[in-house]
Amino acid sequence: MAINYVCKHCRTVIGRIESPQVTEAQLGFHSLTPDERRDIIAYDSNGEMTVRVTCDYCREAFDHNPELMLLANPLQ
Repeated sequence: MAINYVCKHCRTVIGRIESPQVTEAQLGFHSLTPDERRDIIAYDSNGEMTVRVTCDYCREAFDHNPELMLLANPLQ
């Protein structure tokens, strides 16, 4: 199973894990609530997982401009 990490704001690919030995528990996904899982994790038809997180660039932009969090699409 491949796991793709993508920024949920700017859609930049952050990284990819291609290891069949990696489990969701090892990545800490077991501690997410069902709502958090729905918001963060998606599966495609090939069985690959996409994890939507915030990249360093967007985090820095939000830290310096908190008002951006009020916009629907702040960094697109």
